[in-house]
Amino acid sequence: MISMLALSGCAAAGSGGGGELSYEDSPLGMYTTALYGDIDQEKFEAQQAEVEELVAACMKEEGFEYLPNTQNGGGVVMSSDDMEDRETEEWVASNGYGMIQSAEQMAEQQAQSEEFVDPNAEYTASLSESEQAAFYETLYGPGPSEEEMEAMEAGDGSYEYNWETAGCQGAAQNEVQGGAQDAYNDPKFAGLFEKMNELYTKAMEQPAVKELDAKWADCMADAGYSEFTSKSEAMMSISDAQNEFYENQEFDETGVPIAPDEAAMEELRQKEIDVALADFRCSEKLDYMQKSLEAQFALETQFVEDNKSELDALLAEYATGK
Repeated sequence: MISMLALSGCAAAGSGGGGELSYEDSPLGMYTTALYGDIDQEKFEAQQAEVEELVAACMKEEGFEYLPNTQNGGGVVMSSDDMEDRETEEWVASNGYGMIQSAEQMAEQQAQSEEFVDPNAEYTASLSESEQAAFYETLYGPGPSEEEMEAMEAGDGSYEYNWETAGCQGAAQNEVQGGAQDAYNDPKFAGLFEKMNELYTKAMEQPAVKELDAKWADCMADAGYSEFTSKSEAMMSISDAQNEFYENQEFDETGVPIAPDEAAMEELRQKEIDVALADFRCSEKLDYMQKSLEAQFALETQFVEDNKSELDALLAEYATGK
């Protein structure tokens, strides 16, 4: 997804400050919402059900049995109320940035995973090894090549998802949700999307935001965290620590991941909470959310004025529901 969507979330959980502005006030919001759709949990689950019905029809046409997976819509769409809950000191003091789960949360997630029953497990088990390979290639497509896998692992951005090579799942998802992806792959709008991607970097480089980050860094240093020079570094430090933790995870002789050391995980989780809480308090003291949104929205307003004809053309062709 293009990073312009990150603009509305650059002052994420733990930002602190109330202010009059909110994410919904984004000048680019009307364009992103029209392009990607404004979706709630009920709509999300309905879309997933529609996708699964289309997948079943597609697989049948290709000569395979496939039962719609009604458990596929188990994802959770975060509502504005959820976001508001995350922007309280009480929530941050219990959850940090919401990255690292407690032992209880992990146990609950594991229990939910164990409850999952693949409706197609019995059918696929009846197939030969070659038939299973054909089944999954028809369902998901052939998958990335070795070169594309290497590109993804290297993070060089050269690999791009293409629904046309993603099997029945890709075709079904494109039919139900595909307008935005088609727009992103349309050469006519390549320049516009490139400018949108650059907008996030420009937002972070504005003098007002840099000054705000400098004051935030001074506050964090007073709280015992002198290693951070900008607000984004605080959350990234926890993300990096989490990635390192799992990169060092061990596996048993059958290849199954060994449960992470509970004490080490809890230590990392407490570190997250401590950093996030200091971040929250400094951000609240500086009214970080309000001031950063003011700077961000000024940039977005100018962007919309400068590119309105292209933005309007984008929506005319690809707005959700067209």
